[in-house]
Amino acid sequence: QVQLVESGGGLVQAGGSLRLSCAASGRTLSQHAMGWFRQAPGKEREFVSAITWGGGNTYYADSVKGRFTISRDNAKNTMYLQMNTLKPEDTAVYYCAAHAQYYSLTSYQSDRAYDNWGQGTQVTVSS
Repeated sequence: QVQLVESGGGLVQAGGSLRLSCAASGRTLSQHAMGWFRQAPGKEREFVSAITWGGGNTYYADSVKGRFTISRDNAKNTMYLQMNTLKPEDTAVYYCAAHAQYYSLTSYQSDRAYDNWGQGTQVTVSS
């Protein structure tokens, strides 16, 4: 069983930056696409970004495109989300997740495609 642990969240002013990390332990995730999701108070969890198993392809929600950058280091079994030009509407709990299937991007924007989740890290952007 793999465990995912997010870190790097915090309080930042609008326009600032944060870098989230997602460290995996238990087994390698180098054969799985991985994603970041977020959930704001009173809202459903939403897709933020995804990256293929080798890191060669990345995908973003329109709301974060051009501001966020996803990456991964399979040697460290770790994924990252660099968040720049943060806005108050980016305030949410951010979760990392591993896709349930090997070498698959099926339904990568749906949280139902992922079967391993971290506990989440809070990101708060003040105006």
